[in-house]
Amino acid sequence: MEPNEFKPKSFWQRPEGTTGMIFGVAIMGGIAFLLYSFAGAILAFLGQTLAIGLGLMLLAAIIYMILDPRMRNLVWYGYKSIMRFITGMFVQIDPIGILKSYVEDLKDNLRKMNKQIGILRGQMHKLKEVIKNNDRQIQSNLNLANRAKQQDKKNIMILKSRKAGRLKESNLKLSDLYKKMEVLYRVLTKMYENSEVLLEDVKDQVMVKEQERKAIRASHSAMKSAMNIISGNSDKRQMFDMALEAIAEDVSNKVGEMERFMDMSTNFMESVDLQNGIFEEEGLAMLEKWEKEGTSLLLGDEKLNLLDQANDESNVLDLDQPLRDKVPAHKNQYDDFFDFE
Repeated sequence: MEPNEFKPKSFWQRPEGTTGMIFGVAIMGGIAFLLYSFAGAILAFLGQTLAIGLGLMLLAAIIYMILDPRMRNLVWYGYKSIMRFITGMFVQIDPIGILKSYVEDLKDNLRKMNKQIGILRGQMHKLKEVIKNNDRQIQSNLNLANRAKQQDKKNIMILKSRKAGRLKESNLKLSDLYKKMEVLYRVLTKMYENSEVLLEDVKDQVMVKEQERKAIRASHSAMKSAMNIISGNSDKRQMFDMALEAIAEDVSNKVGEMERFMDMSTNFMESVDLQNGIFEEEGLAMLEKWEKEGTSLLLGDEKLNLLDQANDESNVLDLDQPLRDKVPAHKNQYDDFFDFE
């Protein structure tokens, strides 16, 4: 996700927005209940001269608050701050805290993905052996059928020819399965590599931006932020938090995609029975559906390249090549989110 593609969530789309809605409905309901319950007393009070003056002052204050944008912003800012404080008591809404939890999720997912890649590699080695053994049996049966034909042993010739035909048909299916496994393997290894980079980038952002955020909060008090917002000026404290939220949103989407693909690949591999040479079509259908979907957040344009490589007969996959054990030097993908600084 590019920084300029991020659309900040409105207050109502955030967790504190739900709290604000509940409190807002409760406040309005409470006011309505009080007005209904004490309508007679209120009307009697308003009939007095002092009450009329107080009522007019209250009405003037409400009208002023509604019409004056600065006062309206102040009240709205205060309400949002209170709702955010209340929500934060029960739900993790701090972007730094959220990013820290994603760091742990990514570490856990990388361990699982590494194990999954190892299992898939083992299955692919076994499948290659099955295909090679079938090829040898095909050739052996064809040779026996040819010899039986020369010896005019028609029954044996038919049996061996049919067996060779069945093995050929089986190998066609198994070869297609191997190609799908190759797609899966290439995607998993690339996701693993990109997720390693993502983990390093997020860890770096958390370490650096946590200190920067403390400094900004120390120099930009809540009152100063409120005054900036009331005046219609951009507030560095708010913009910094919005950038962190954008990173958290992007990481959330990528971690979600990573976990969905791992679940899909697990279901696919569990549907394969190499010993009996069978597999469920549903697993293949799930993978084919993923291939036809749009651009991957974790892979980007690399997704199409990986699919092309898997379908390229000249591009032979090396199953013995180890996974990358070190993240290469690179520019942090989230630095541009703080271009306002």
